Amino acid sequence: MGCMEYPMYIGGNWVSTPDRQTIELPYDGTPVATVYRASAEEVNNAISAAAAAAPAMREMSRDERATILRRAYDKMLAAREELAMAVSNECGKPIREARAEADRAAQTILFSAEEAHRLQGEIVPMDASPGGKGRWGMTVREPLGVIAAITPFNFPLNLSTHKIGPAIAAGNAIVHKPASATPISALLMARIFSECGLPPGALNVVTGPGGLIGDMLVMHPDVAMVTFTGSVDVGVRIRKLAGMKRVTLELGGNAALILEEDADLDVAVPRSVVGAYAHSGQVCISIQRIFAHRKIRDEFLAHFVEATRKLRIGHPRDPETDISSLITMGEAERVESWIEEARQAGAAVLTGGIRKRATVEPTVLAEAPAGVRASCREVFGPVVVVNSYDTLDRAIERVNDSDYGLQAGIYTRDMERAFRAARRIRTGGVHINEVPAYRVDQMPYGGVKLSGTGREGPRYAVEEMTEVKLITWKV
Repeated sequence: MGCMEYPMYIGGNWVSTPDRQTIELPYDGTPVATVYRASAEEVNNAISAAAAAAPAMREMSRDERATILRRAYDKMLAAREELAMAVSNECGKPIREARAEADRAAQTILFSAEEAHRLQGEIVPMDASPGGKGRWGMTVREPLGVIAAITPFNFPLNLSTHKIGPAIAAGNAIVHKPASATPISALLMARIFSECGLPPGALNVVTGPGGLIGDMLVMHPDVAMVTFTGSVDVGVRIRKLAGMKRVTLELGGNAALILEEDADLDVAVPRSVVGAYAHSGQVCISIQRIFAHRKIRDEFLAHFVEATRKLRIGHPRDPETDISSLITMGEAERVESWIEEARQAGAAVLTGGIRKRATVEPTVLAEAPAGVRASCREVFGPVVVVNSYDTLDRAIERVNDSDYGLQAGIYTRDMERAFRAARRIRTGGVHINEVPAYRVDQMPYGGVKLSGTGREGPRYAVEEMTEVKLITWKV
């Protein structure tokens, strides 16, 4: 792709500023692109452009919105390799995973097109109440106006489409702030939508420092909603600053998997390796904690460690690479320190734990205390803690002993136990005979506790991005 320049997209125009930023491949620091940092002026211009475009978006028919989204879907398919390479270059994701992300992102836009057609209200049975006799009622869903979308580095393309697609389907205008480290794919998406018939200003992309841009978006009176995916600290700050704005937050997790004594390890082991180490564990629902029944704990660990050691570490552009780097050297150093803290607290390091530049070897820790950060915080790195348990009730207690609650999983052939666990585990989603890292893009996705509020997935995001209006009439 080379070190190309990518201006911001504001009001239908490509905008550069004197403040430039070089985007580097996290794996080895190779420059891959130049982007521009927005000042307060560019942010205000983007919000003004979105506010000016919002009435046109509101008046657009459902079919017109769906048509725009379907055009974007077709263009994304045509640009699949360019989009995948952008993802791989900016966040260091292995190219095989980046191609899968490009495919998923296109599907997310297609799902959003379908939701534009499904956007509807309902008939309210007014005469079910004595005071409603002789009256009819209906609801309609109306767009909120300007939506600020703030997205993270780990899925820079697909998580952007999870906000942009539903916002357009619902008839809103958007100001998108991608992560500072990974703006390339967002700007490529702006180019795609610029060719699909959106009114100028309906989609704006501003790049640069998160503090300045984020605070302006959250506090600006013309922004009706903030949808954010990222860290807990920033999410809490957004919640405090947003006032009466609509806010959805996806703030990460500390995902746990339960392996009952009857678990099918031939299935659970390979799925656990993928669920733990995809994108070097930099996924909100990466497996971080595994609770294996004492009767199968040793067998599981033997197979899991063996499979983990077979993962290939290498350059993200190598199609054989399984594990590449973390997003920055600092993050890799942090993960390394958490592994050492667990080791000093008594955990056994069964494999991995070695860092080279920004790459950390896939790591398996056994019997780590609950209070160490690798157990109770979000690692966001290739680290899994495996602990044993004796009863399912105890395993559920340990899963719930977390400030997070995004997704969890359980492997068992006993469906009564499976559904008992699913009802008692306090997370936004529970997967039976599947790992917590499982996600398809149309499902409702979100968490409880510090994992956030609201749900994504096009249908559910459209609901978050619209207001229900009641209309009644007396006959």
